[in-house]
Amino acid sequence: MTLGPVREAGGIAPDVVLAARNIEKSFGAVRALRSVNFDVHRGQVTTLFGENGAGKSTLMKILAGVLTPTAGELILDGRPVEIRSTIEARALGISIIHQELSLAPNMNVRDNIFLGREIMGRTGVYYAEEERRTRALMKELVEDIDPLALVGDLRLGQQQIVEIARALSINSRILIMDEPTSALSASEVTVLFKVIRDLKARGVSIVYISHHLEEALTITDHAVVLRDAVMTAAAPRAEIDLEWIVRNMVGENFDLGQPPTGHEIGAPALEVKRLTVDTAGGAVRAVDGLDLTVRAGEVVCIYGLMGAGRTELMECVAGRIPAASGQVLLHGRDIGGLSIADRIAAGLALVPEDRQRDGLVQTISVGQNLSLASIGNFTRRLLTDRRAERAIVDSSIREVTVKTDGPDAPIGSLSGGNQQKVVIGKMLATNPSVLLLDEPSRGIDIGAKGEVFRILADHARQGMAVVYTTSEVGECLAIAHRIIVMRRGRIVAEFTHDTTKEAIMAASGESLVA
Repeated sequence: MTLGPVREAGGIAPDVVLAARNIEKSFGAVRALRSVNFDVHRGQVTTLFGENGAGKSTLMKILAGVLTPTAGELILDGRPVEIRSTIEARALGISIIHQELSLAPNMNVRDNIFLGREIMGRTGVYYAEEERRTRALMKELVEDIDPLALVGDLRLGQQQIVEIARALSINSRILIMDEPTSALSASEVTVLFKVIRDLKARGVSIVYISHHLEEALTITDHAVVLRDAVMTAAAPRAEIDLEWIVRNMVGENFDLGQPPTGHEIGAPALEVKRLTVDTAGGAVRAVDGLDLTVRAGEVVCIYGLMGAGRTELMECVAGRIPAASGQVLLHGRDIGGLSIADRIAAGLALVPEDRQRDGLVQTISVGQNLSLASIGNFTRRLLTDRRAERAIVDSSIREVTVKTDGPDAPIGSLSGGNQQKVVIGKMLATNPSVLLLDEPSRGIDIGAKGEVFRILADHARQGMAVVYTTSEVGECLAIAHRIIVMRRGRIVAEFTHDTTKEAIMAASGESLVA
């Protein structure tokens, strides 16, 4: 960490605590950032908008010491500063909550929060004090999470809360939040926004990245838009609206699509009859006697709050968790006794909610991830037909428009939106007749969402039955022919595309974020 001398403001507003000036970042021949200027305002929320791959996360990693810029400088409290590591950033009061969780699933909540900065007593780690502080953090976040619970046993939204608690425990003066609400329920988002307002009142500066545009507008004080590695717009909250954000991100006249037309809706492809799924040792019913029919060529959206049973329904149908009772029929055939692999072979595929944990293998390439689920199509007697595999991979990259340097590129080199398209492409390569997608747009930008929904609509026109879940009410009105609302494991309402957001939210028991 190197601090330069205090100097004249030079175009930096007095309320700016951290300024990035003419920041450049290159990875080989790829320019991730080009002459970017970015201000963090003291005691306010500065929201950074942009498509996946626009350079948002790269800029945030530079501010947090994860990466160093190729050119340009950072100015903290009027002094040039070089931040060469996250440890140096924390010493300056800067911390980051990453989009993809960085928790250790085999450790408990307490140990994750204090990992690498344990509280030491006379005889070693002072675990009792760590536990006390962890409980206090959970109370502040209004979340009943046991400090001694294994992180791997928590649902995704709870893991996100632990990640946020870890950042809050450092008492940062600048807190960077990269997609902090991507896995949170509406009630958890409300709590998080209260925490953010409390932090602002204490003078903490927040840098906020979100693809939930309407949600972000409720908390932001300043907005900045990155597009293709360049800052294209910046304005205070009073001068922006949703249309301003979308226009500067992706251009004029953008929408998420319409329900596909011009084809016939066919016979029932997927039938769920009186399905019950138990959790917590049978004490709770995640899915309670549910009936659902989806026809060939139909797109059905399932909406509901956290805990409504959406994920449990999808995973049970796909064979990942058992049913307590009921039937799942695929083209009239009872598939209750089939394994996941057998269901895939029969034409049923699931794109899981957590792409990092369940959808991708981080140690292999883009192409190997794309071909993984269809390995039986090019493998015979333990011998692999590389030409056939390459044909599947090349076709998938074209079909789902993955932006990559090539099939051999590391999967980690892709943006979140392109990683999600790899997961979708992997399952489409199995040639399913029924495709299930659990939160397919989680953590991806509005442009990538539009591409994902276009892919799904195209396959529905070709006769595929598509079922997707979402916790964003606006996505219900994108390409779905029917919108199913779940609450406490049951279907409580059904709508067609001409309904309103308010009607869907009211049926789910939700209200707009204040």
